[in-house]
Amino acid sequence: MMDKLFSAVQYILGLGPTIMLPIIIFIMALCLQIEFSRALRSALTIGIGFIGIFLIFGLLVDSLGPAAKEMVNHTGIDLPVVDLGWTPLAAIAWASQIAPFVVPMTIGINIMMLTLNWTKTVDIDVWNFWHFSMVGAMVYGVTNNFFFGLLIAGITAVITFIMADWCAPMIQKYFNLPGISLPTLSSVIFFPIGILGNLILEKIPGMNKLTADPDQIQKRFGVFGEPMMLGVILGTGIGLLAEYDLRGILNLAMSLGAVMLIMPRMVKLLMEGLLPLSDAVRNFLKKRYPSRHDLYIGLDIAVAVGHPSVLSTALLLIPVGVFLAVILPGNRLLPLGDLANIWVPISMVVLACRGNIVRAFIIGIPCLITNLYVASAAAPILTKIARDMNFPLQIDGEISSLLDGGNPYRFWAVKIFEGNTIALVLILVIFLLCLWLYRMTKKQLKAEEAAENKASSVYEPVTK
Repeated sequence: MMDKLFSAVQYILGLGPTIMLPIIIFIMALCLQIEFSRALRSALTIGIGFIGIFLIFGLLVDSLGPAAKEMVNHTGIDLPVVDLGWTPLAAIAWASQIAPFVVPMTIGINIMMLTLNWTKTVDIDVWNFWHFSMVGAMVYGVTNNFFFGLLIAGITAVITFIMADWCAPMIQKYFNLPGISLPTLSSVIFFPIGILGNLILEKIPGMNKLTADPDQIQKRFGVFGEPMMLGVILGTGIGLLAEYDLRGILNLAMSLGAVMLIMPRMVKLLMEGLLPLSDAVRNFLKKRYPSRHDLYIGLDIAVAVGHPSVLSTALLLIPVGVFLAVILPGNRLLPLGDLANIWVPISMVVLACRGNIVRAFIIGIPCLITNLYVASAAAPILTKIARDMNFPLQIDGEISSLLDGGNPYRFWAVKIFEGNTIALVLILVIFLLCLWLYRMTKKQLKAEEAAENKASSVYEPVTK
């Protein structure tokens, strides 16, 4: 019976997000009494929008991946831990014994939190529940306690939904994604780090004057400041660092220019498909919960990559990541598979800095250092899990990933269940710090909203 359940779950999850998401959207739309034809059109538009996003994302990774490898090769470094990238880790997470239980448990947690008004996020991105499975599998792997694995997976889901609610107002305002939250563990945990870093930089004389966002860059440099041209310029720079020939440099430059131009249009298509569902959710809430605010639709972090500040900051940090891997004492990770995916954690840092590329770049450096060290330390755990389930690694050494192997939350969770004293003390410290940052963020958003309302009232025509 359990084998059949496991196989059924694996088959459904194997459909991938571009098939699962439209099905979930279609079912939700029908439940919210959207007419059949509109529900079908909305679901298909969203699915096609995500296919477009992933196609452009594939172009980004396929273009940057080889360039990053060339930069690493030119350094001559030979580090023992191989960065497989996030994709094999997702496969390991879904193949773990804990995965079939995590999916229904997470859906149940989300429904319970919505009912109790503990969250506003309706997480329809079921495929990304693998993040919860991964932390559960890691804790299960080091403790051999299945209950502990499920417990931390559930706790992680709760934390992720709460943090997604926290940053959702800024996502909607600065990334122009109305009604959306982004409950992806690999990115959302970097939001408080970005908030803290931004507050620190705000207090440093001189540093607090440094600012650059796509609008400012475009105003100052004209056509050379447009997102498309930024992609071409940054692609040329990375091609030169990778020591490509002229053809390779031009190909990379054109590819990154295309990503910067097309990605926002794919996100716009996705949002067009989400509009009927968002309207239906609002109407549903107004009827049944008049006193409650709108819910947020929880989507994959991939929709944030369309913001020019996110891509620009990530592209600037790629050569920095290679340099850090070479010079950091104690680093054991050879950054290959995930170097092109730096934009995932950096997206929330960019958001915390309100699109300021300079500040996000500065904060991104300690984030990269942390990821390298955590990915190195987590390698024995990830390698053990993969070998215990006979996962086909095709390599003899240790494995990890810069993005998800280097996720500081997961490693912290493992250390908590191992009884590490520092990890246990950090629970209270981090909770209090996040609570303070949360209140600070709310206060700033209210002040910004009041200032905007005051400014808009000045220009309202006087009527008699």
